[in-house]
Amino acid sequence: MTEGRIARRNVIKGGLVMAAGFAFGGCALTSPLAGRGSRELIGFRPVALAEAKGVMPAISPDYEYQIVVPWGMPLQPDGPAFSWPPGADDQAEQMGIGHDGMTYFPLSEDGRRGLLVVNHEYGRNSHVLGVREPASPEQVRASQHAHGVSIVEIVERDGRWERLASPWARRIHVNTPVTFSGPVAGHPLIANPANNDWRGTLNNCANGETPWGTYLTCEENFNLYFGSKTPFTPNEAQTRYGLRQSGAGYGWHLFDERFDLNNPDYINEVHRFGWVVEIDPKAPDASPIKRTALGRFKHEGAAVVEGKDGRVTAYMGDDQRFEFIYKFVSAGPWQEMRARGVSPLDEGTLYVARFDEGGTGQWLPLTIDNPKLANRFEDQAELLVNVRLAASMLGATDMDRPEWTSVAPDGHVYCTLTNNVRRREPNAANPVAPNPHGHIIRWRDEDDHAGTRFSWDIFLMAADVYETEESFGSPDGLWADPDGRVFIATDGDQYRGINNQLLVADTATGKLSRLLTGVPGCEITGLTTTPDRRTLFVNIQHPGDGDPTITNFPAASDGHTVPRDATLAIHRKDGGIVGS
Repeated sequence: MTEGRIARRNVIKGGLVMAAGFAFGGCALTSPLAGRGSRELIGFRPVALAEAKGVMPAISPDYEYQIVVPWGMPLQPDGPAFSWPPGADDQAEQMGIGHDGMTYFPLSEDGRRGLLVVNHEYGRNSHVLGVREPASPEQVRASQHAHGVSIVEIVERDGRWERLASPWARRIHVNTPVTFSGPVAGHPLIANPANNDWRGTLNNCANGETPWGTYLTCEENFNLYFGSKTPFTPNEAQTRYGLRQSGAGYGWHLFDERFDLNNPDYINEVHRFGWVVEIDPKAPDASPIKRTALGRFKHEGAAVVEGKDGRVTAYMGDDQRFEFIYKFVSAGPWQEMRARGVSPLDEGTLYVARFDEGGTGQWLPLTIDNPKLANRFEDQAELLVNVRLAASMLGATDMDRPEWTSVAPDGHVYCTLTNNVRRREPNAANPVAPNPHGHIIRWRDEDDHAGTRFSWDIFLMAADVYETEESFGSPDGLWADPDGRVFIATDGDQYRGINNQLLVADTATGKLSRLLTGVPGCEITGLTTTPDRRTLFVNIQHPGDGDPTITNFPAASDGHTVPRDATLAIHRKDGGIVGS
């Protein structure tokens, strides 16, 4: 029944596209693996709905998992052991909290030794510090050092993953020196009267990987860490980016003047966050670089794909209700640009998506060459700092919280739209109002990811399966694998109060199967594999929402009961491809 619903929706949407006669090179948007035959992509026994409420993760009986790199684990074997609450100096040498997007970079030919690069999205004061509000600069620094990115070296021995001593292991956090590149670098909008240096990355949500082997970490809800000790009245742009006097309870502005919105010496500090940040995991002395050509908004991730002409395209969601989907296309082939000493992420065009009726769409260039935008912004740098305003001016389609993007080998791009209970008026790409359960949209660009026109359909509406055995809601994390599977991780309300989960969908048949469920109060997120796809790494974020009375996952043997975010290493018991 579920498969039929999914398949029918795909057929209906695909039919609309073909009826419109909108095809690129004779290829209308159809099932990604049409014609592959009857090969079964998903053969594992799923976790039953009735088994999805446990206090520990539940996994398919054909799989098993291992807990690796939990919050507070020292990056080096001789580093400071976890203690709670952590001190700022210790936390700067340990895994951060709020495990989210991540990528595995192999170091050995067999792929069993590598660097795991992990984002740390957030950790409330009550979870990290054990207090509601910080009472000292030391507590603020501890909270700050729990955010950012961790790089840790791991190896698989006899089927078990272990941490190794490593010259590449490091923490990147709110007080780490960074640099800026692209149109905003050197602009007055990121200069403060205090002339303080550029430091830090925070609220690191989803991620991306470049063809040249670097990691992209994406700053999402940066506004939450700013506040003011005195009355603060936001302007138009500040309102659009969610800035307010109270912040979100972190209280950093009470002891770190960088985060005080009314401190005139740090008036532009907030413009230094909300970017895609490039990190070279194999260059431990290199500063992270904020690539401003990709725009400033609440970045969920950046899925990078190389086109046939060598140019790269990065697809990005802006995770807030009624915000947009973007893409950036490099100005030239990435290898040629790098040979000239130019980053492919510094020169190119940023676009925002408009989804039209009938399964067609347009990518609208966000450039100061547009007279309409030139009348509003002084230069390209100001446009990029306030790109949400620019996108609205061009009539981009407001979406239901666009989150992770993933590019399938056949050229389809998938994007999760988590939910939107505030929607009152539907549009073509967001057809349910309100939309409490979310959906997944997909599209395919003309001109091999570089064109300005695309065809699209809705891959899956969560409402269509919400009250079935294959139920899920609030899709968030996403990965399209090379064979035609889409892995879907959830973060939000689930049917009958089950825990958040990881499902696998067959894009050709519509089959949907539950691989994993988490623990109460957690989010499932962060998907990356070893090169042979025999191990899948996935994160358990904010178990119990940080409350030890709900869960003490992962029940560490060190005697601490505070729940700890952690990565799971998942594999089939028979050694097969994950998802199969």
